[in-house]
Amino acid sequence: MRLILVDRLTEKRFHFYPLALSRPVWELRCGMTSLLDKLLDRLFDRLETFEVAYFVPPYMADAYRESTSRSVNDPASLRGDDLLVVDARVKAAGFDVEPAGPSQVAVDADGEVLYAQIARADLEKLNTESIDALLDSAKGLLPSAEGSVPVWSYTWDLILANPEQLVADFAAAGRCGVEGTVEEPVAIRGSKKDVYVAPGALIHPMVVLDAAAGPIYIDEDVEIHPFTRVEGPCYVGKKSILLGAKCREGNSIGPMCRIGGEVEESIIHGYSNKYHDGFLGHAYVGEWVNLGALTTNSDLKNDYSTVSVTLDGKQPVDTGSTKVGALIGDHAKTSIGTLFNTGAYIGAMALIAATGKPLPKHIPSFAWFLEGVVTKGFGKGKLYETARTAMGRRGREWTEAQEAMWNEVFNMTKPVRSEAVKRGRRLLAAGKFAH
Repeated sequence: MRLILVDRLTEKRFHFYPLALSRPVWELRCGMTSLLDKLLDRLFDRLETFEVAYFVPPYMADAYRESTSRSVNDPASLRGDDLLVVDARVKAAGFDVEPAGPSQVAVDADGEVLYAQIARADLEKLNTESIDALLDSAKGLLPSAEGSVPVWSYTWDLILANPEQLVADFAAAGRCGVEGTVEEPVAIRGSKKDVYVAPGALIHPMVVLDAAAGPIYIDEDVEIHPFTRVEGPCYVGKKSILLGAKCREGNSIGPMCRIGGEVEESIIHGYSNKYHDGFLGHAYVGEWVNLGALTTNSDLKNDYSTVSVTLDGKQPVDTGSTKVGALIGDHAKTSIGTLFNTGAYIGAMALIAATGKPLPKHIPSFAWFLEGVVTKGFGKGKLYETARTAMGRRGREWTEAQEAMWNEVFNMTKPVRSEAVKRGRRLLAAGKFAH
Protein backbone atom coordinates (compact mmCIF):
# COMPACT_ATOMS: atom_id res chain seq x y z
CA MET A 1 0.00 0.00 0.00
CA ARG A 2 1.22 3.46 -0.88
CA LEU A 3 -0.23 6.64 0.59
CA ILE A 4 -0.23 9.57 -1.83
CA LEU A 5 -0.82 12.97 -0.23
CA VAL A 6 -1.94 15.62 -2.70
CA ASP A 7 -1.98 19.40 -2.48
CA ARG A 8 -3.05 20.69 -5.88
CA LEU A 9 -2.95 24.33 -6.96
CA THR A 10 -6.72 24.83 -6.86
CA GLU A 11 -8.99 27.69 -5.84
CA LYS A 12 -9.60 26.06 -2.46
CA ARG A 13 -5.89 26.03 -1.73
CA PHE A 14 -6.07 29.82 -1.88
CA HIS A 15 -8.24 29.69 1.25
CA PHE A 16 -5.14 28.83 3.29
CA TYR A 17 -3.05 31.78 2.15
CA PRO A 18 -0.82 33.45 3.21
CA LEU A 19 0.34 30.49 5.35
CA ALA A 20 0.20 27.95 2.50
CA LEU A 21 2.10 30.13 0.04
CA SER A 22 5.35 28.51 1.14
CA ARG A 23 4.30 25.06 2.37
CA PRO A 24 1.82 22.28 1.63
CA VAL A 25 -1.48 22.60 3.47
CA TRP A 26 -0.70 19.43 5.42
CA GLU A 27 2.28 21.15 7.06
CA LEU A 28 -0.04 23.62 8.80
CA ARG A 29 -0.40 23.08 12.54
CA CYS A 30 -3.40 22.47 14.76
CA GLY A 31 -2.95 21.33 18.33
CA MET A 32 0.46 19.85 19.12
CA THR A 33 1.28 18.56 15.64
CA SER A 34 0.85 19.20 11.93
CA LEU A 35 -2.10 18.04 9.83
CA LEU A 36 0.34 15.63 8.16
CA ASP A 37 1.29 14.04 11.48
CA LYS A 38 -2.38 13.57 12.31
CA LEU A 39 -3.15 11.87 9.00
CA LEU A 40 -0.16 9.55 9.27
CA ASP A 41 -1.02 8.65 12.87
CA ARG A 42 -4.61 7.95 11.89
CA LEU A 43 -3.64 5.67 9.03
CA PHE A 44 -0.77 3.98 10.86
CA ASP A 45 -3.32 2.54 13.29
CA ARG A 46 -4.76 0.54 10.38
CA LEU A 47 -1.63 -0.21 8.33
CA GLU A 48 1.49 -1.86 9.66
CA THR A 49 3.67 -0.38 6.95
CA PHE A 50 3.08 1.88 4.02
CA GLU A 51 5.06 4.07 1.69
CA VAL A 52 4.31 7.78 1.52
CA ALA A 53 4.70 10.07 -1.48
CA TYR A 54 3.78 13.72 -1.93
CA PHE A 55 2.41 15.86 -4.72
CA VAL A 56 2.68 19.61 -4.11
CA PRO A 57 2.30 22.72 -6.30
CA PRO A 58 5.22 22.58 -8.77
CA TYR A 59 6.68 25.94 -7.71
CA MET A 60 7.44 24.65 -4.20
CA ALA A 61 8.52 21.10 -5.09
CA ASP A 62 12.29 21.69 -4.99
CA ALA A 63 12.09 23.59 -1.72
CA TYR A 64 9.90 20.91 -0.15
CA ARG A 65 12.30 18.17 -1.24
CA GLU A 66 14.89 19.79 1.03
CA SER A 67 12.68 19.06 4.04
CA THR A 68 11.77 15.43 3.36
CA SER A 69 13.34 12.15 2.28
CA ARG A 70 10.08 11.00 0.69
CA SER A 71 9.18 11.21 -2.98
CA VAL A 72 7.90 14.59 -4.16
CA ASN A 73 6.03 15.05 -7.49
CA ASP A 74 7.31 11.79 -8.96
CA PRO A 75 4.78 10.11 -11.32
CA ALA A 76 6.55 6.78 -10.71
CA SER A 77 5.01 6.74 -7.23
CA LEU A 78 1.58 6.43 -8.89
CA ARG A 79 2.35 2.98 -10.28
CA GLY A 80 2.97 -0.55 -9.10
CA ASP A 81 1.02 -0.71 -5.82
CA ASP A 82 -2.36 -0.28 -4.20
CA LEU A 83 -2.91 3.44 -3.67
CA LEU A 84 -4.72 5.57 -1.16
CA VAL A 85 -4.72 9.13 -2.51
CA VAL A 86 -5.74 11.77 0.04
CA ASP A 87 -6.22 15.51 -0.44
CA ALA A 88 -4.37 17.81 1.95
CA ARG A 89 -7.63 19.34 3.21
CA VAL A 90 -8.99 16.08 4.62
CA LYS A 91 -9.29 16.01 8.41
CA ALA A 92 -7.66 13.06 10.13
CA ALA A 93 -10.41 12.97 12.75
CA GLY A 94 -13.42 11.35 11.14
CA PHE A 95 -11.48 9.95 8.17
CA ASP A 96 -12.65 6.36 8.63
CA VAL A 97 -11.73 4.84 5.28
CA GLU A 98 -10.29 1.34 5.40
CA PRO A 99 -7.10 1.51 3.31
CA ALA A 100 -7.48 -2.07 2.10
CA GLY A 101 -11.05 -1.54 0.90
CA PRO A 102 -12.34 -1.70 -2.68
CA SER A 103 -11.55 0.93 -5.30
CA GLN A 104 -13.66 4.05 -4.89
CA VAL A 105 -13.41 7.80 -5.15
CA ALA A 106 -14.90 10.60 -3.01
CA VAL A 107 -15.42 14.10 -4.35
CA ASP A 108 -16.67 17.32 -2.78
CA ALA A 109 -19.58 19.44 -3.98
CA ASP A 110 -17.34 21.09 -6.59
CA GLY A 111 -16.07 17.81 -8.01
CA GLU A 112 -12.61 17.94 -6.41
CA VAL A 113 -11.28 14.55 -5.33
CA LEU A 114 -10.96 14.24 -1.55
CA TYR A 115 -9.67 10.69 -1.57
CA ALA A 116 -9.35 7.76 -3.92
CA GLN A 117 -8.76 4.13 -3.06
CA ILE A 118 -7.24 2.37 -6.03
CA ALA A 119 -6.49 -1.34 -6.09
CA ARG A 120 -3.46 -2.30 -8.16
CA ALA A 121 -5.61 -4.21 -10.61
CA ASP A 122 -7.74 -1.13 -11.25
CA LEU A 123 -4.71 1.13 -11.52
CA GLU A 124 -3.96 -0.34 -14.94
CA LYS A 125 -7.22 1.19 -16.25
CA LEU A 126 -6.26 4.70 -15.13
CA ASN A 127 -3.96 7.37 -16.51
CA THR A 128 -0.87 7.54 -14.28
CA GLU A 129 1.14 10.07 -16.29
CA SER A 130 0.50 12.75 -13.65
CA ILE A 131 -1.45 13.20 -10.43
CA ASP A 132 -4.02 15.36 -12.22
CA ALA A 133 -4.51 12.72 -14.91
CA LEU A 134 -4.83 9.98 -12.30
CA LEU A 135 -7.50 11.80 -10.31
CA ASP A 136 -9.45 12.86 -13.40
CA SER A 137 -9.53 9.30 -14.73
CA ALA A 138 -10.40 7.94 -11.26
CA LYS A 139 -13.44 10.22 -11.13
CA GLY A 140 -14.61 8.90 -14.46
CA LEU A 141 -14.00 5.18 -13.93
CA LEU A 142 -14.18 4.30 -10.22
CA PRO A 143 -17.34 3.90 -8.13
CA SER A 144 -18.32 6.83 -5.93
CA ALA A 145 -17.69 6.45 -2.21
CA GLU A 146 -20.59 6.70 0.20
CA GLY A 147 -20.73 9.11 3.12
CA SER A 148 -19.15 12.50 3.73
CA VAL A 149 -15.49 13.37 4.25
CA PRO A 150 -14.58 16.03 6.83
CA VAL A 151 -12.27 18.74 5.50
CA TRP A 152 -10.52 21.90 6.59
CA SER A 153 -11.86 24.85 4.61
CA TYR A 154 -9.92 27.93 5.80
CA THR A 155 -6.94 28.77 7.99
CA TRP A 156 -9.21 30.11 10.71
CA ASP A 157 -10.75 26.64 11.02
CA LEU A 158 -7.41 25.54 12.48
CA ILE A 159 -7.33 28.45 14.91
CA LEU A 160 -10.86 27.82 16.15
CA ALA A 161 -10.29 24.07 16.51
CA ASN A 162 -6.95 24.50 18.26
CA PRO A 163 -8.03 24.36 21.95
CA GLU A 164 -10.01 21.15 21.50
CA GLN A 165 -7.26 19.62 19.37
CA LEU A 166 -4.66 20.40 22.03
CA VAL A 167 -6.65 18.39 24.56
CA ALA A 168 -6.96 15.45 22.16
CA ASP A 169 -3.26 15.54 21.23
CA PHE A 170 -2.16 15.66 24.87
CA ALA A 171 -4.24 12.59 25.62
CA ALA A 172 -2.85 10.80 22.56
CA ALA A 173 0.74 11.59 23.58
CA GLY A 174 0.15 9.81 26.89
CA ARG A 175 2.79 11.72 28.85
CA CYS A 176 2.67 13.58 32.15
CA GLY A 177 5.03 14.60 34.93
CA VAL A 178 8.29 16.50 35.06
CA GLU A 179 11.35 15.18 33.21
CA GLY A 180 13.00 18.57 32.78
CA THR A 181 14.06 21.07 35.44
CA VAL A 182 11.57 23.08 37.49
CA GLU A 183 13.15 25.65 39.79
CA GLU A 184 11.11 26.54 42.86
CA PRO A 185 8.94 28.34 43.58
CA VAL A 186 6.65 27.31 40.72
CA ALA A 187 2.88 27.02 41.02
CA ILE A 188 1.07 24.21 39.26
CA ARG A 189 -2.70 24.61 39.32
CA GLY A 190 -5.06 21.79 38.44
CA SER A 191 -4.01 18.17 38.19
CA LYS A 192 -0.33 17.37 37.78
CA LYS A 193 -1.48 14.60 35.44
CA ASP A 194 -2.34 17.37 32.99
CA VAL A 195 1.20 18.79 32.91
CA TYR A 196 4.20 17.42 31.05
CA VAL A 197 7.67 18.99 31.14
CA ALA A 198 9.98 17.23 28.68
CA PRO A 199 13.69 16.47 29.16
CA GLY A 200 15.93 19.48 28.73
CA ALA A 201 13.15 21.97 29.49
CA LEU A 202 13.97 24.61 32.12
CA ILE A 203 11.29 26.42 34.08
CA HIS A 204 12.59 29.33 36.12
CA PRO A 205 11.21 30.33 39.54
CA MET A 206 8.02 32.42 39.76
CA VAL A 207 6.21 30.66 36.91
CA VAL A 208 2.56 29.57 36.98
CA LEU A 209 1.43 26.50 35.04
CA ASP A 210 -2.37 26.58 35.19
CA ALA A 211 -3.79 23.29 33.98
CA ALA A 212 -7.16 23.75 35.67
CA ALA A 213 -8.94 24.24 32.34
CA GLY A 214 -6.74 22.08 30.09
CA PRO A 215 -3.42 20.25 29.76
CA ILE A 216 0.00 21.85 29.26
CA TYR A 217 2.78 20.21 27.24
CA ILE A 218 6.24 21.80 27.52
CA ASP A 219 8.47 20.18 24.90
CA GLU A 220 12.21 19.50 24.95
CA ASP A 221 14.66 22.32 25.68
CA VAL A 222 11.95 24.93 26.23
CA GLU A 223 12.90 27.75 28.61
CA ILE A 224 10.25 29.64 30.59
CA HIS A 225 11.39 32.83 32.30
CA PRO A 226 10.10 34.23 35.61
CA PHE A 227 6.65 35.83 35.83
CA THR A 228 5.29 33.79 32.94
CA ARG A 229 1.79 32.38 33.28
CA VAL A 230 0.84 29.45 31.04
CA GLU A 231 -2.82 28.45 30.89
CA GLY A 232 -3.95 25.15 29.43
CA PRO A 233 -4.65 23.81 27.00
CA CYS A 234 -1.26 24.80 25.63
CA TYR A 235 1.68 23.38 23.72
CA VAL A 236 5.13 24.98 23.70
CA GLY A 237 7.45 23.59 21.02
CA LYS A 238 11.07 22.53 21.22
CA LYS A 239 13.66 25.19 22.10
CA SER A 240 11.11 27.99 22.38
CA ILE A 241 11.46 30.64 25.10
CA LEU A 242 8.65 32.35 27.01
CA LEU A 243 9.83 35.68 28.41
CA GLY A 244 7.48 36.78 31.17
CA ALA A 245 4.57 36.00 28.87
CA LYS A 246 0.88 35.90 29.66
CA CYS A 247 0.21 32.72 27.70
CA ARG A 248 -3.56 32.43 27.78
CA GLU A 249 -5.51 29.28 26.94
CA GLY A 250 -5.53 27.55 23.57
CA ASN A 251 -2.04 28.34 22.26
CA SER A 252 0.18 26.21 20.01
CA ILE A 253 3.70 27.59 19.88
CA GLY A 254 6.02 25.86 17.44
CA PRO A 255 9.78 25.28 17.72
CA MET A 256 12.37 27.97 18.43
CA CYS A 257 9.98 30.86 19.03
CA ARG A 258 10.57 33.79 21.39
CA ILE A 259 7.30 34.83 23.02
CA GLY A 260 6.45 37.69 25.38
CA GLY A 261 3.37 39.83 26.06
CA GLU A 262 -0.12 38.33 25.89
CA VAL A 263 -1.04 35.50 23.52
CA GLU A 264 -4.44 33.80 23.40
CA GLU A 265 -5.81 30.91 21.32
CA SER A 266 -3.20 31.40 18.61
CA ILE A 267 -0.96 29.19 16.50
CA ILE A 268 2.63 30.33 15.99
CA HIS A 269 4.10 27.99 13.41
CA GLY A 270 7.75 28.21 14.45
CA TYR A 271 10.97 30.24 14.35
CA SER A 272 9.10 33.49 14.99
CA ASN A 273 9.57 36.31 17.48
CA LYS A 274 7.09 38.14 19.64
CA TYR A 275 9.53 39.17 22.33
CA HIS A 276 7.70 42.20 23.65
CA ASP A 277 4.42 43.41 25.11
CA GLY A 278 1.39 43.49 22.86
CA PHE A 279 -1.63 41.25 22.33
CA LEU A 280 -1.93 38.39 19.84
CA GLY A 281 -5.29 36.62 19.84
CA HIS A 282 -6.97 34.02 17.63
CA ALA A 283 -4.14 34.43 15.13
CA TYR A 284 -2.02 32.17 12.94
CA VAL A 285 1.58 33.36 12.60
CA GLY A 286 3.94 31.74 10.09
CA GLU A 287 7.70 31.17 10.31
CA TRP A 288 10.45 33.79 10.50
CA VAL A 289 7.99 36.50 11.54
CA ASN A 290 9.17 39.31 13.79
CA LEU A 291 6.52 41.33 15.62
CA GLY A 292 7.90 44.61 16.94
CA ALA A 293 7.23 45.85 20.47
CA LEU A 294 3.55 46.57 21.21
CA THR A 295 2.38 44.96 17.98
CA THR A 296 -1.25 44.07 18.70
CA ASN A 297 -4.15 42.50 16.85
CA SER A 298 -7.86 42.86 17.45
CA ASP A 299 -9.77 39.57 17.53
CA LEU A 300 -13.24 40.84 18.52
CA LYS A 301 -15.37 43.55 16.92
CA ASN A 302 -16.99 46.17 19.11
CA ASP A 303 -20.47 45.13 17.95
CA TYR A 304 -19.74 41.40 18.54
CA SER A 305 -20.70 40.54 14.97
CA THR A 306 -18.90 37.82 13.02
CA VAL A 307 -15.46 38.62 11.63
CA SER A 308 -14.71 38.72 7.91
CA VAL A 309 -11.31 38.18 6.28
CA THR A 310 -10.31 39.55 2.88
CA LEU A 311 -8.13 36.91 1.24
CA ASP A 312 -7.86 38.47 -2.21
CA GLY A 313 -7.76 42.16 -1.29
CA LYS A 314 -11.28 42.64 -2.61
CA GLN A 315 -14.02 40.29 -1.44
CA PRO A 316 -14.46 39.71 2.33
CA VAL A 317 -15.25 36.18 3.52
CA ASP A 318 -17.45 35.79 6.59
CA THR A 319 -15.67 33.45 9.01
CA GLY A 320 -18.86 32.72 10.95
CA SER A 321 -16.95 33.40 14.17
CA THR A 322 -16.90 36.43 16.44
CA LYS A 323 -13.25 35.71 17.30
CA VAL A 324 -10.65 35.80 14.50
CA GLY A 325 -7.42 37.78 14.76
CA ALA A 326 -4.62 38.05 12.20
CA LEU A 327 -3.27 35.68 9.54
CA ILE A 328 0.43 36.53 9.20
CA GLY A 329 2.54 35.00 6.44
CA ASP A 330 6.15 33.82 6.63
CA HIS A 331 8.94 36.40 6.93
CA ALA A 332 6.54 39.27 7.70
CA LYS A 333 8.04 42.03 9.86
CA THR A 334 6.30 44.76 11.88
CA SER A 335 7.59 47.93 13.50
CA ILE A 336 6.89 48.96 17.07
CA GLY A 337 3.33 49.95 17.78
CA THR A 338 1.74 48.12 14.85
CA LEU A 339 -2.04 47.71 15.21
CA PHE A 340 -3.76 44.95 13.22
CA ASN A 341 -7.46 45.14 12.53
CA THR A 342 -9.87 42.29 13.33
CA GLY A 343 -9.45 39.51 10.77
CA ALA A 344 -6.32 41.06 9.25
CA TYR A 345 -4.50 39.38 6.37
CA ILE A 346 -0.76 40.11 6.38
CA GLY A 347 0.98 38.66 3.37
CA ALA A 348 4.26 36.76 3.36
CA MET A 349 7.41 38.89 3.19
CA ALA A 350 5.38 42.00 4.06
CA LEU A 351 7.24 44.78 5.86
CA ILE A 352 5.08 47.08 7.95
CA ALA A 353 5.69 50.47 9.58
CA ALA A 354 3.07 51.52 12.11
CA THR A 355 0.81 54.53 11.58
CA GLY A 356 -0.68 54.86 15.07
CA LYS A 357 -4.01 53.62 13.67
CA PRO A 358 -5.40 50.16 12.89
CA LEU A 359 -3.95 49.00 9.56
CA PRO A 360 -5.97 48.04 6.47
CA LYS A 361 -7.40 44.54 6.75
CA HIS A 362 -5.42 43.26 3.76
CA ILE A 363 -1.72 43.86 3.16
CA PRO A 364 -0.35 41.95 0.14
CA SER A 365 2.66 39.67 0.13
CA PHE A 366 6.00 41.43 -0.53
CA ALA A 367 4.38 44.80 0.19
CA TRP A 368 6.19 47.55 2.08
CA PHE A 369 3.54 49.36 4.11
CA LEU A 370 5.07 52.79 4.62
CA GLU A 371 3.54 56.17 5.46
CA GLY A 372 0.11 54.55 5.65
CA VAL A 373 0.07 53.09 2.13
CA VAL A 374 1.24 49.98 0.28
CA THR A 375 4.45 50.59 -1.68
CA LYS A 376 7.07 48.55 -3.53
CA GLY A 377 9.66 49.73 -1.02
CA PHE A 378 13.19 48.60 -1.78
CA GLY A 379 12.12 45.42 -3.55
CA LYS A 380 12.30 41.72 -2.87
CA GLY A 381 16.11 41.58 -2.87
CA LYS A 382 16.26 43.49 0.40
CA LEU A 383 13.58 41.23 1.87
CA TYR A 384 15.62 38.18 0.87
CA GLU A 385 18.70 39.61 2.58
CA THR A 386 16.70 40.00 5.78
CA ALA A 387 15.32 36.48 5.46
CA ARG A 388 18.81 35.06 4.98
CA THR A 389 20.04 36.88 8.08
CA ALA A 390 17.07 35.88 10.24
CA MET A 391 17.39 32.22 9.29
CA GLY A 392 21.13 32.21 9.90
CA ARG A 393 20.54 33.42 13.45
CA ARG A 394 18.65 30.16 14.14
CA GLY A 395 21.08 27.90 12.32
CA ARG A 396 18.96 27.55 9.18
CA GLU A 397 20.00 28.21 5.58
CA TRP A 398 18.35 30.31 2.89
CA THR A 399 18.75 28.05 -0.14
CA GLU A 400 18.56 28.54 -3.89
CA ALA A 401 15.45 26.35 -3.97
CA GLN A 402 13.75 28.53 -1.38
CA GLU A 403 14.64 31.69 -3.28
CA ALA A 404 13.26 30.18 -6.49
CA MET A 405 10.04 29.30 -4.66
CA TRP A 406 9.70 32.81 -3.24
CA ASN A 407 10.33 34.29 -6.69
CA GLU A 408 7.30 32.35 -7.91
CA VAL A 409 5.27 33.52 -4.90
CA PHE A 410 6.28 37.07 -5.78
CA ASN A 411 4.95 36.59 -9.31
CA MET A 412 1.76 34.87 -8.12
CA THR A 413 0.91 37.68 -5.73
CA LYS A 414 1.88 40.52 -8.06
CA PRO A 415 -1.61 41.38 -9.39
CA VAL A 416 -3.10 42.03 -5.94
CA ARG A 417 0.03 43.87 -4.80
CA SER A 418 0.12 46.06 -7.92
CA GLU A 419 -3.47 47.16 -7.36
CA ALA A 420 -2.67 48.08 -3.77
CA VAL A 421 0.45 50.01 -4.86
CA LYS A 422 -1.56 51.97 -7.45
CA ARG A 423 -4.15 52.83 -4.83
CA GLY A 424 -1.39 53.96 -2.47
CA ARG A 425 0.04 56.25 -5.12
CA ARG A 426 -3.35 57.82 -5.70
CA LEU A 427 -3.81 58.42 -1.98
CA LEU A 428 -0.37 59.99 -1.65
CA ALA A 429 -1.02 62.20 -4.68
CA ALA A 430 -4.27 63.34 -3.06
CA GLY A 431 -2.52 63.99 0.24
CA LYS A 432 -4.41 61.18 2.01
CA PHE A 433 -3.31 58.10 3.89
CA ALA A 434 -4.90 54.65 3.76
CA HIS A 435 -7.32 53.74 6.54
